[in-house]
Amino acid sequence: MQFEYISGQPQNVAVDTLVLFTPQISTLTDRGLKELDQAKNGALSFLLKSEEFSGNANQITGLYKPDGYKASRVLLVGLGDKKKLDYDVLRKATGTLSRNDSINKSNSIALFFDSYTDEKYYQAAVEGFLLGGFKMLEYKTKNEENQQPRIKKVVFVVSEKNQLNKMKKAVERGRIISEGQILARRLSFMPANDLPPRVLAQKAQELARANKLKCTILDKDAIVKERMGALLAVAQGSVEHPRFIIIEYNGAAAKRPPIVLVGKGVTFDAGGISIKPAADMHEMKGDMTGAAVMLTTIVCAAKLKLPLNLVTLIPSAENMPSATAYKPGDIIKTRKGLTVEIINTDAEGRLLLADALDYANNYKPEAVIDIATLTGAALYILGYAGAPIVSNNKKLADGIRQAANDSAERVWELPRWDDFREAMKSPIADLWNSGGKAAPTLTAAAFLESFIGDYNWAHIDIAYMDLEKSGQPYIPKGPTGFGVRLLVELLSNWRKL
Repeated sequence: MQFEYISGQPQNVAVDTLVLFTPQISTLTDRGLKELDQAKNGALSFLLKSEEFSGNANQITGLYKPDGYKASRVLLVGLGDKKKLDYDVLRKATGTLSRNDSINKSNSIALFFDSYTDEKYYQAAVEGFLLGGFKMLEYKTKNEENQQPRIKKVVFVVSEKNQLNKMKKAVERGRIISEGQILARRLSFMPANDLPPRVLAQKAQELARANKLKCTILDKDAIVKERMGALLAVAQGSVEHPRFIIIEYNGAAAKRPPIVLVGKGVTFDAGGISIKPAADMHEMKGDMTGAAVMLTTIVCAAKLKLPLNLVTLIPSAENMPSATAYKPGDIIKTRKGLTVEIINTDAEGRLLLADALDYANNYKPEAVIDIATLTGAALYILGYAGAPIVSNNKKLADGIRQAANDSAERVWELPRWDDFREAMKSPIADLWNSGGKAAPTLTAAAFLESFIGDYNWAHIDIAYMDLEKSGQPYIPKGPTGFGVRLLVELLSNWRKL
């Protein structure tokens, strides 16, 4: 899909479909809409009067072959109440637009921005359009119905020439971030038979090579040498050996400490001996979404040339039941040296993260952020509306909250209380890996906290934010890639802690 950028009036743009955005209206006061109404002999006035179009959020109507317009059709896209207009309103509008029949039958389209001078509106528009139009078709047999939309060219138009450069930069930024989030979705969509840990590691190497990043893969022997007993315990029930993936991006002076990004990479989670119910177990191929998000976040950072040093750590394994699987009652020793009594083998993600959080000390990091589909109990805290976070640093937590507001990937901070730490103490080992039914999202975070070093840390639990069940304007049904926009926004506006 080719992007072009021009300044001028919408009538003069020669494309199949011209898109005009409008807030909620009851009468025609905008000059551009008045001109369009005249070009269609009052058709728009009729639509308003008959209440067939009013500019409600995500409402779309089409006018064909208006006199004096070079476009074959004009689509009006509603933005709703003007007082409530924000970046995500535009993101939702273009997400809805991306699946419109007229759009998907067009070879070329133009998006006209008149009164939007804030570059984040341009970025949001392209994000919504690309994310909303995403389809995972690789596993479908070829037929006409399953083909991607035929759009070859998208023209971004502003009336003022002095907005062109700003618009181009914002759109290109939005494209990079959207492509990153789409990649995270694709990885999360992939079946476990096509994406075991060794293949996830290969894909990480390919992405690193393509973006000039340093990539190191620790195989099972290297993981043994690193004494990552927790990662090895989770992996021992599978014929697929674990991998520990390390990717490094240097965008700042070598002396500056890096920010370390840790992503949970369980490529399939059957629950181990504490096996999961059969219902929805197929979704557990997505238990590596944290890894996908952190992998694509560092790629986005490299493409955007962010002035930071970053390291992504991905501990990856399958959690399977077998004669060799770790068992409830086992006691394992982590890289840090702490012992863990296994209460539930389905509480495996925190074990992978434990070894990775300890390994992060090697980099003397400025901060460490982990993201994981960690606890099903997150559903009972924020539902499907946002992700719980826990942090030991107010400035870092505040930065994540601000990034969440700007990216529309919402989070809410939860407390760090001694009650949760006490709940994770085993009578016969240093810790146990499950604190039972009481506040499991917070006891899981308390477990992770036992493995962090002397660094600023934040934990983001994206369970139930990683998968969209019904479909939203720019989030089709399936894996969401939640966290990419959030983290890129955070890193783009990073302030030293």
